[in-house]
Amino acid sequence: MMLSITAEDPLSDDALALIEGSEAALREVYTADECFTFSPSELARPGITFFVARGSAGPIGCVALCDCGSYAEVKRLFVRPKGRGTGAGRALMQHLETTARQNGHQTIRLETGPKLSAGVALYRALGYAERGPFGPYTDNPASLFMEKTL
Repeated sequence: MMLSITAEDPLSDDALALIEGSEAALREVYTADECFTFSPSELARPGITFFVARGSAGPIGCVALCDCGSYAEVKRLFVRPKGRGTGAGRALMQHLETTARQNGHQTIRLETGPKLSAGVALYRALGYAERGPFGPYTDNPASLFMEKTL
């Protein structure tokens, strides 16, 4: 599948549809109290870059890169069901990592859920290792914290 990945406004119609899909997928396995996602307006703040992957059928995935000073954080990695298994998630993460390096970051961290097995497997395949809570997060059984040195 041919993909293009570009930085886009998280408040655009396409981005909002992807974020809504991400929320729906999370709610299938986690309660609202167990999710630490950013809203579309939070994703539009300075220091956050929101990427959208597009295939021939339109937008199929997204991810956000948050500049947290000494590290970068991954937020909102999501691929629509029709785009899963195409390499879109890997391409989004590789694009995010390249951008983080270009921005001078040497470390990327993320918080995900252990029940999100496909995402966890992708992160591990890309070299992310488990670590403890960071930043605003606290230890929580619904959270899995990971990190990668670039």
